[in-house]
Order: sequence, then C-alpha cells, then structure tokens
Amino acid sequence: MRKTSYAITFLLVAVALFLNVFAIQRPDWLIVKGSDIIHTRITVRYGLTERCERTIIEIPGPSAGGKIAYTDYQCRAFPSSVTDRCEKGNRGFCTAWSSAGYLAEMSIIFGAVALLSLIFGVSTHSRRRRIWKAVAVLVTAHAAFIMAAWAIITDLWRTSSFWELQHAQPSFSYYVSLVSWIFSYAIVGGVIYTGVAADKGHRWAAGNRAYRIIEDRE
Repeated sequence: MRKTSYAITFLLVAVALFLNVFAIQRPDWLIVKGSDIIHTRITVRYGLTERCERTIIEIPGPSAGGKIAYTDYQCRAFPSSVTDRCEKGNRGFCTAWSSAGYLAEMSIIFGAVALLSLIFGVSTHSRRRRIWKAVAVLVTAHAAFIMAAWAIITDLWRTSSFWELQHAQPSFSYYVSLVSWIFSYAIVGGVIYTGVAADKGHRWAAGNRAYRIIEDRE
C-alpha cells in the first residue's frame, strides 16, 4: 500500500478513536427526564461508569412573573454496589453494565495499538506490504469491543428491570458510540479493499514500485 493510503488510514482511525474516547468519557449514554413536581425538575444521565443528576428548583419570586431558581448537579460512580443494590436484586444488571465499561476500555487499547502499528508499518517498503493486515485486525477488534459495549447498553435499556431506567432514552454519547463503531468497520472495509488491491499490483493502491520491470541479465 502507498504511504498516502496509510496516512489517510491513520487519520480515519484517529477520528474513530477520538469519537470512542469522547463517548466513553461522557455521562450521557442514557437520560431520564423527570416531570415537574412541585416546581422541581430532575434529570439523570447515565454513562458507562458515572451517574449524574441535575436538580432544578424554581419557585415564584417576589416580583410579578419572576422566579427564583436553584440548581444542583452531582455525579457518582455507577453502578454502585450499595446505592444501586448490586449485591442484592440488581447483580445481573450491575455486572452487565460494568462489563460494557470494560469492553469499551478494551476498544480504546486496540485503537491505540492500531495507530502505533500504522506509524511503525510505514517505515520500510516491506512492512508497508504486510502491515495492512495487522491494521485491519486491530481496527476490527476496536470496532467489535465498542459495538459489544453498545449492544449491552442497548439490551439493558430495552429489557432491564432496573427501576431507574424505566423511562430512560438514548442520549448523545449513545449515538456517538454508534457512529464510532460503524465508522470503524467502514475503515476496515477500506483497508482490506486497498490492501488486496495493492497485493494484486494495482497502481492506485500499490504505487509505482509494484510495477518495476526486472531486466533479464543474460
């Protein structure tokens, strides 16, 4: 494969990895918006490792039409063995949710290794001929792990009996994660297509060096 192809692949994998890290770090995979009860509105956001709750209290102010607002925002680790009753009735839910977090972290590792392999692989022509296969495997693993994490969260959102998620809806990071693993699989397809074309000697994929004529020395 050409150096240009590897450079483009590096940038695309970096974007996919950034989206993945961005989604994992944010506590808004699922969101529960509570209804207004006695001037109080509570919004709870769930990330892979964190639960954040925003409470807004609005009461009529002294002036006509005025309001006095109080806002509180608190985050804690999620799921918590005590608060979320992971040692009792919610063991299965907590195990599955925590597993999704571990899988997402593994995807970051494979994405980072894929970037390192791209840097290492372009150093010589012989490595450029072979490294695309390793890159395809690593990016596939990167996509597979975050897809598995996304699938677990989706299943818990749709089927879990965990009471806090009864009215939950997917939020921003949930969709960013979806884009991340779909984009990663698209990268894998592009790498495999270009790599196979380069092995077959196509100029657009392999460059001019694949077409050097070996002169007969008799």
